[in-house]
Amino acid sequence: MSTIYLYLKKHLFQRRFFYLILCTALVCPMLLLTGCQNATGSDTATGKKPISINSIKLNTAVQITIYDSQDKSLLDDCLALCDKYELIFSRTNEKSELYKLNHRISDSNGSDTDRSSVSSDSSLKDKPSENQNTEAQHTPYQVNNTTDTWHISEDLAALLSKGLAVTRESNGAFDIAIAPLTSLWDFTAEDPKVPDDSDIQNALPLCSSDGITIDGQDISLPSDGIQFDVGAIAKGYIADRLKDFLVKKGVDSAIINLGGNVLCIGSKPDGTPFKVGIQKPFADRNETEAVMDITGKSVVSSGIYERCFKQDGKLYHHILNPKTGYPYDNGLISVTIISDQSVDGDALSTTCFALGLDEGLKFAEKKGVQAVFITEDYELHYTNGFQDEIKVTDVES
Repeated sequence: MSTIYLYLKKHLFQRRFFYLILCTALVCPMLLLTGCQNATGSDTATGKKPISINSIKLNTAVQITIYDSQDKSLLDDCLALCDKYELIFSRTNEKSELYKLNHRISDSNGSDTDRSSVSSDSSLKDKPSENQNTEAQHTPYQVNNTTDTWHISEDLAALLSKGLAVTRESNGAFDIAIAPLTSLWDFTAEDPKVPDDSDIQNALPLCSSDGITIDGQDISLPSDGIQFDVGAIAKGYIADRLKDFLVKKGVDSAIINLGGNVLCIGSKPDGTPFKVGIQKPFADRNETEAVMDITGKSVVSSGIYERCFKQDGKLYHHILNPKTGYPYDNGLISVTIISDQSVDGDALSTTCFALGLDEGLKFAEKKGVQAVFITEDYELHYTNGFQDEIKVTDVES
């Protein structure tokens, strides 16, 4: 049986770890391959060894595994697509489209005619390794005769539209216009510190999506201080685009793992579902409490374990409340979303965490996805109908 695990750390400062859902590929990449192979390393259904590639992209560990094709160029194309989207969605890369939009830098490459022709050339989407960043290099640019409207790429417009929709549905509990705040909190620093409260208070009025409109690929920004951070939804969007690419190339069985955001294409080659294991609290990671059958679904988690640090005995994690400027403290450890689209799972895992247990469960059910919430007492809370839709098998101790 091939089982994929995604995990949750309990707290960095505690000795023991609590695991929920972690792809074993991040711990030992070969486990993902050997679980459905015979002794010779080939897949038991196809007689061929799955192909896989690992890399550091999007500031995280990326693994793509294809079970029903031997075309290794597809793996390289997937990594090239990751590079393409990094140059669109990165908040910190000065060459990225989002960085330029946040800082109101109009891209000067190419004429309006060039931009029009690039935007309409759909063939580029099928050739990620050739001229993959052409449109992103020509956007954003300020729309003629306007002071607050910018033309952006199709991908950035789609992602920001998704983020704005969730922002408004959650009444701002999740807000993609949170970059003035997230830029203050450096969770990846060698010695991270809580920002000065005065800086946080100064950033809060800027963290609002109110008044932002998107019409096609034109976005209107009512304030010069508005800046976006799409880190909570970008990996899901990129995983969906990688799936679209692979399916178009005839792939029906694969796993896309972007730093723990796992998207399953179809099922295993023998027709059986992929297995996602739920680990026992406080147990060794090999002790599995239950296994979920996953076919053609995305599994995404958000929690206090991902990026955090301890200061003066208090844990600070990366899921920030745009209304207070500090991490949410609502009794949750994590939220895991099982959805058809990975971008939905990415956005909703953060949003449902921000809303808390009761409202988060209601929101997940409203959005038609299944979810598992983990509270500080290590209780698991499921959305209604979870086990009717997703087969969960208990594992005997």
